[in-house]
Order: sequence, then C-alpha cells, then structure tokens
Amino acid sequence: MNDSTQQEEQNNPDNLPFVAPCNKLPLLAAKDWLALGWQDYKKTQKLSITIGAFFTLASMVLTLSSWQWGGAVLLFSLLSGFVFVAPILALGLYSISCQLNSGFEPKLTYSFREGKRHMGNVAIFSLLLLVILLVWIRAGSAIHIFFPMSEDPRLSEMVTFFMVGSAIGSIFAFIVFCASAFSLPMMMDRKADAVTAVLSSVNAVKKNKGACIIWAGVIFIFTIINITTGFISMIITMPLLGYATWHGYRQTIDAEMWQKNRKLNEGNPGT
Repeated sequence: MNDSTQQEEQNNPDNLPFVAPCNKLPLLAAKDWLALGWQDYKKTQKLSITIGAFFTLASMVLTLSSWQWGGAVLLFSLLSGFVFVAPILALGLYSISCQLNSGFEPKLTYSFREGKRHMGNVAIFSLLLLVILLVWIRAGSAIHIFFPMSEDPRLSEMVTFFMVGSAIGSIFAFIVFCASAFSLPMMMDRKADAVTAVLSSVNAVKKNKGACIIWAGVIFIFTIINITTGFISMIITMPLLGYATWHGYRQTIDAEMWQKNRKLNEGNPGT
C-alpha cells in the first residue's frame, strides 16, 4: 500500500477514533502555557492590546447597563454567564497564536475568516453552552427566590446570596471548563467535529486532573483580577489566556490523525 492510499485511509472520518488521544501533562504545565502565551502577546502587542481593549470596553458597558437596569442579581448572573461565552470570544486569539506558530505575521482579518470558516462547529458548541447558561440562569432565579435580597440589601444577605450562587455556579463552570478547555482550539486547528473535540477535551481534563485544576485556578484568579480592577486588566489577561489556551491544546491533545484546516504552507494567510 503506497503512502497516498494510507493517507486517504487516515483522513477518512470512518477510520478516525471518536476521541483524540492526549499527552500526560506535568503538574505545573499552566506555567509553561502562560510563558508561551506571554511571548505571543509581546510579539503581537498592538493587535493584542486592541483586542483586549475591545473586551474591556464591552465588559464595562455590559456591567454598567446591568447594574442600572437589573441591580446586583442581574449583574451577578451576567458576570457568571461570561464564563460560558468567553471560550467562544477567544477563538480569534487562538487563530493569532496559530498564525505565529506557523511563522506568519498575524492578521486580524484572517482570524475573522477563520472564525467564519468554522461557524458550523462553533454554532453546535455555542448551542451546548447556551443550554448550560439557560439552566444556570434558571438556577440563579431559584437562588433569588430561596435567598431573596431586599432593595437595599444588608451585607449578610449579599454574602449569603453570593456564597450559595458561587457554589452552584462553580458546578456549571466546571462542566463548561471540561468541555471547552481544549475543544475550540482543536476545532480551529483540525477537521474535527464539535462532538469529537468536546469529548477529547473532557478526556484530556480527566486524565490530567492535577494540571487542569491548576489551569482552572489560573483562569479563576484572572477573572477575579478582571472584576476587581474594573475590567481594565482584560487588556492583558484576555489575550494572554487565549494564547496560553492554544499552547495548552498543542501540548495536551494529540490530533495528528485529523487533517489540518488550513494550508498555511501555500502563503501568508493574511494576504
């Protein structure tokens, strides 16, 4: 059997495994991912600042609007919901790191085209997150019923509400983390469907619990920093986390059996 025939059989979806294999990660793998992400940030400083500033402005507008029209309950729900949509918003950042990894100068226009090209799989993934988000919003409403706050809530009321809400929200956030830790970078990088990518991500988290718990902790700390700084820090943290996630995927998921989505060797994708 010649090489071309072997390649055709390998690229046949019927011959591909349902879940991509994963590598065993060191406990502090997140440290390397952040270091590599920071290198990408410095190489694309202007582009990264622009994207980070967009996230900062959007977060500020959303926060002010929700506080004005819905108060603390709506604000808490929206901030929690950001955890669910952030992986999709970072899709363009994965593309930037991918372009750097391929030796090209990153172009934002190519990142947009890349997102459009994978709209089908991203839509399926978004539907999954939407279902989880709707269930979480419903759970948030139930929390408000069982732990009501007055129009001028006391500190004890707010503490109780946020503690209960955080405990329940962490369960939903964990589910989203497992599904999205490495799935979107894989969908963008390889011709893998949303189900395969999500299951591969869940499998990788399961087999690298320690390293992934630390990575989830890093994301949580960055989220707290963003909130406490009025989202100004997102100018740095959002691009950094996006780039680091791409490198995390590259080091974790062995997706060589799936065809690449791009033919970057044919020329600069930004042209």
